[in-house]
Amino acid sequence: MATVDDGRLPQPTGPLLSDAPAPAVAGRRASVRGPLVGGAVVVAATVLLAVRDPHATGSYGVCPLYTLTGVWCPACGGLRATHDLAHGDLAGAWSMNPLWVLAVPVVLALWGRLVVLRAQGRPSRSAPAWAAWAFLVVIVAFGVLRNVPALAPWLAP
Repeated sequence: MATVDDGRLPQPTGPLLSDAPAPAVAGRRASVRGPLVGGAVVVAATVLLAVRDPHATGSYGVCPLYTLTGVWCPACGGLRATHDLAHGDLAGAWSMNPLWVLAVPVVLALWGRLVVLRAQGRPSRSAPAWAAWAFLVVIVAFGVLRNVPALAPWLAP
């Protein structure tokens, strides 16, 4: 028995999956996932630093810059400062790396702002170019100043 082909394709009767709007909640959940996973990794690393003391010589290795040159880098003492902060010892953390102690609340506030904006489905703006340059100037200046012998009692770890 022969069928007649009139050239028309059958049309679907319901909405197409590609035309259906994606649920807004699923999109927001996906955009928040990255910052939350990053935050979980940082929390896990902080717990590790709280449990295993970086004040013990060689427990986390050594700073390559300090080992090779004897110059304190801007990050020297950061692990010890994080350990001290995790234990609530602000003075100890400050003595290890004051720049990191000042940076932690800023980093946490920026991370929290990113999570809230993404959860609300609002776009997050990137930092202006001057902020990156200011960040670089502060880090380099701190690295230089902590190696000035007269300032070493306050800035060197």
